[in-house]
Amino acid sequence: MLKVIKDLYSYRELIQALAWKNIVVRYKQAYLGLLWAVIKPVMLMLIFTLVKSFVGIETGDIPYPILTFAALLPWIFFQESTSEGINSVTSNAALIKKIYFPREVFPLTAMVTKLVELVISFFILAMLMVYYDMMPTVYAFWVPVIILYTMIVALTISLFGAAMNVYYRDIGQALPVLLSLVMYASPVIYPLSLVHKKLIVEQAAGSWSDTFYTLYTLNPLAGIIDSFQRTMLKGMAPDFESLLPGFILIITLLPISYIFFKRAENWFADVI
Repeated sequence: MLKVIKDLYSYRELIQALAWKNIVVRYKQAYLGLLWAVIKPVMLMLIFTLVKSFVGIETGDIPYPILTFAALLPWIFFQESTSEGINSVTSNAALIKKIYFPREVFPLTAMVTKLVELVISFFILAMLMVYYDMMPTVYAFWVPVIILYTMIVALTISLFGAAMNVYYRDIGQALPVLLSLVMYASPVIYPLSLVHKKLIVEQAAGSWSDTFYTLYTLNPLAGIIDSFQRTMLKGMAPDFESLLPGFILIITLLPISYIFFKRAENWFADVI
């Protein structure tokens, strides 16, 4: 693992250059430029807030708009990092055929690009916190750890998906649909506390309630989104109980995903 990190560190300038190229190409002729990075979460926040006014979702003392915006930040970062990461190898076919360097640079570059956009979205979150008279506490220092964990989750899926997408291009087409379904299985529109209340407190599924809750938290985004909201908005430490199932799953899958990617990359130049 240390050797992998060292090798990638030696290519840090290449990752920076490719990330900068992605940003320039994406926003070069866009009139609003980097503002497009925040338009998506803001629009989704407004739509979800409208839906909430009809459906009714318990959010406690936290106003729903800022609660859902805080959920959208790590979700969109994960979603777009994963989507671009899976397509990153096939979209850089020319480079792969010309020169060798670790191919995992491409999924990493996709994440670095989205990290820049995430930072911009943080300014909108800060303005919302000022508007709702909410101040971050010392627990906000957990946020970089939560984002790092989100990157690991995205990288786990991206490495496996990028390798598969070289051989089966349907993967890149099917992913947006699958991620849309995962969003509804994540506490984006509704808070994790609502799921906890229904399954753990009220035992809504009877004897299966505890099992269903554990299965729900196997989705790493469940713990990530909830922890981000807790540390930024509620002044609380992350809920490690909700983080643990997904964390165990990811640390199990990450080595498998990486080994699969490294073995598949030997034939990337021939197949792509």
